Amino acid sequence: MTEMARPVRYRAGVPVYRYGTAPEVPPVSVLRFHAGAPPGHGQRHIHDFPVLTYVARAVSSPEDGSARDGDLYVLAAGAVIDPAVMTRIAEGYGVFFDPAAIGGEGAASWSSWRAHPLLLPFLHGIPGGLLRLRVPPERQPAWTTTIAAIETELAGRAEGYRRAAVAYLTLLLVDVARLATDVVGDLRRSNETLLAQVFEVIERRFAEPLSLRDVAGSVGMTPGYLTTVVRQRTGRTVLDWITERRMVQARHLLAETDLPVGEIGRRVGIPDAGYFARTFRHNNETSPRAWRRAFTGA
Repeated sequence: MTEMARPVRYRAGVPVYRYGTAPEVPPVSVLRFHAGAPPGHGQRHIHDFPVLTYVARAVSSPEDGSARDGDLYVLAAGAVIDPAVMTRIAEGYGVFFDPAAIGGEGAASWSSWRAHPLLLPFLHGIPGGLLRLRVPPERQPAWTTTIAAIETELAGRAEGYRRAAVAYLTLLLVDVARLATDVVGDLRRSNETLLAQVFEVIERRFAEPLSLRDVAGSVGMTPGYLTTVVRQRTGRTVLDWITERRMVQARHLLAETDLPVGEIGRRVGIPDAGYFARTFRHNNETSPRAWRRAFTGA
């Protein structure tokens, strides 16, 4: 993986990685790999954030289905990924990102993924979690240049580097959406309405007391059935997503306002200040006040 991602739990013995949320962690990160260092250290793993794997140069031009120059793998969050299928890569890049960066300030990381056109390709649901696309030869130099530009911004960390890195990432995601036109069309036509409704309810009501039973009642499902569906499709539970949405908003308010911590807790649907602090620490590995100090220097 990358230093920006860490395993937070295991599912059936497979590590589940989460994108870092510390103030110093950029919204995008890049990992270079080659034949001697395959993606994911060659081990099966799961991640709960989007990943692109781009093959700049394959070991050869095989006919056995392994990687070719310009191959692009769109990795589905929540799926078990076996890097062994991405073989014969001489030079490649993993582009990891926090989906909250794509949705705009204060946006939930996945709460609007059914609506965001740049994130739809990551919902492909292909067995094995890998959607394989091909970047046309005439676009391959642009991909290498754009990824290098992201690396330059991350290395220099000059003022505005976060916005610059996301801008370059957006260029890549626009290309992905165009290359995956058929897949995205299928997703739009398929029965994705239930999950869309779940995230719509969370987006609308996360700032108030909200339970699994509340969400299930809003979409006309039993809590048990809804939990199963959401976990199978996303790798996380409804309560996980409620908490994630609240934490995204809490981090935004801590960084962009001078509101008291207790007031921020109330604004994200956790009126008990002590419980809010414990929840924030559990999900961000630091206290709300420490987060604010690290992000603002105040």
